[in-house]
Amino acid sequence: MGSIPDTTPSFRVFIAGGSYAGLSAALNLVDLGDGLSPRMANEPYSHHPSVPKVNFQITIADERDGYYHLIGSPLALADSEYAEKAWVQFKDIPALQLPNIRVVQGSVSSVNCEAKTATVVDSITKEATAHQYDYFVAATGLRRVWPVVPQSLARKQYLLEAEGQIDALDSARDGVVIVGGGACGIEMAAELKHVKPHLDVTLVHSRDRLMSSEPLPDECKDKALEMVKEAGVQVLMNHRLASSTKVDSSNGSPKYEIEFANGHTMVASTVIMALSKSTSTTSYLPSSATDSEGLVKILSNMSFEPSTPNAASHFCAGDAAKWSGIKRCGSAMHGGHYVAHNIHQSVLKQIADHRPKFQELQEIPPMIGLAVGKNAVAYGPDIGVIAGPEVMEAYFRDDLGWGIIVLTSKYNAVCWDWMQLGNRKPHIKTQETKS
Repeated sequence: MGSIPDTTPSFRVFIAGGSYAGLSAALNLVDLGDGLSPRMANEPYSHHPSVPKVNFQITIADERDGYYHLIGSPLALADSEYAEKAWVQFKDIPALQLPNIRVVQGSVSSVNCEAKTATVVDSITKEATAHQYDYFVAATGLRRVWPVVPQSLARKQYLLEAEGQIDALDSARDGVVIVGGGACGIEMAAELKHVKPHLDVTLVHSRDRLMSSEPLPDECKDKALEMVKEAGVQVLMNHRLASSTKVDSSNGSPKYEIEFANGHTMVASTVIMALSKSTSTTSYLPSSATDSEGLVKILSNMSFEPSTPNAASHFCAGDAAKWSGIKRCGSAMHGGHYVAHNIHQSVLKQIADHRPKFQELQEIPPMIGLAVGKNAVAYGPDIGVIAGPEVMEAYFRDDLGWGIIVLTSKYNAVCWDWMQLGNRKPHIKTQETKS
């Protein structure tokens, strides 16, 4: 056990990734350091009477220059006004403008868990810098391909990228074909038809049910198909793409001849591959920390498994973690909150006569919320399958979950308002310190 400090103790926390999990971990940790209950807590936090505050010096490293609302991609790449809103530079996020939070734009190239050092390569200068830390959080998620997410690293380039996609869609005289009937393809097709009703939009999927790779009940998948058709999207099931060839067009619009494995052919002005093909981003970690797919092996308290040096000082939250459940922003933010709680408990164990009470992840059952034009379908073990415009209002409203707080499940809370990114100081009902 450590001795009680005479002054406010200081600890360095390095967070790799500035999206849902990373920002959640950082801001809940700021609350705890200030002697408050974390902003995402469902009940008051009991602070140690002898350590009311901790000075957490937080460094967030991210390849992008801002926070991008990932689940808004289907709308951001179809509507210019929404695209402007979906990406906010870190320097313009009020909650991050604190003296103990530093954001660096760059990619984490390596982490020495034994020496507790993270190396970051600057996105602009390409220079490498080393960062010493006391606690490390892996929150870089998964790398997703275009057009599932933009590939730009700066907001200015992202807006050009989005505008190019939107312009191409506006001139798609022969229609748009979206390949892939997972959640991304469904939302992209429905949002595109909703924003640009004049377009012919066709969603094609290689299996006999949408979201075929997800462990969801058939009722949920069938309802998604029903609603995407109601949105005006043509749907071709059991159609596996064989080839897509660009050909000359008489009307000046791009044109592709598309052939499927079953022999069916069609033409379109634009072909969008909405296949996830997500890959791990954790190559910066030692091999002892990850499985064969690059997912971080964690314990229920979200720390690394003991095979990695200083495992108890290293945590992972979000899509990069090897844990049950469908990869979703709600569970990423929930995990970030737990990581903040557990880092604070680890600090108290280190410096005070304290037995830590860690928050522990339970097995996360399959659940989903899916925006389908003006409607939405959702599934969870407690609610079953629900669908309709009222579900859209509750889960997404009119901005694909930019700022709302969903109350039906603790894993569904999204996004800007829930993390209180627009507030320099958190609005927390219970802020007293308990002995």
